[in-house]
Amino acid sequence: MEDRDLRTYSPLTLAYIGDGVYELFVRTILVKRGNCQVNKLHRQASSLVKASAQSAMMEVLEPVLTEEELGVYKRGRNAHSPTMAKHATMSDYRRATGFEALMGYLYLKEDYQRLLELVHLGITAAEKDKA
Repeated sequence: MEDRDLRTYSPLTLAYIGDGVYELFVRTILVKRGNCQVNKLHRQASSLVKASAQSAMMEVLEPVLTEEELGVYKRGRNAHSPTMAKHATMSDYRRATGFEALMGYLYLKEDYQRLLELVHLGITAAEKDKA
């Protein structure tokens, strides 16, 4: 694939790819924890990929982001999307869009180590909140 300047991508395009990448990472993490029923995996994954969970993760992640990552997150958060999640507040949806834009940016940048680091930080925080 031809490399393009990631700064030219719209934040909603970054969020589009980031949504899929994040869900795949979450599913992979859950499956690697051990074999269990698919409906249980689905419930666990759904609780981590919904807008409110991603928004809450950003509270933990925002302080550890680099200046570049913070800029990508803010561009995604401030992007005006023509749609909104069914069961999310506008602020959660926007923060989640910023989160997904960041995931997409790191993925396209091929910075998989940083992507995995942030995902693990976010999931660990989300699971502590549930407990």
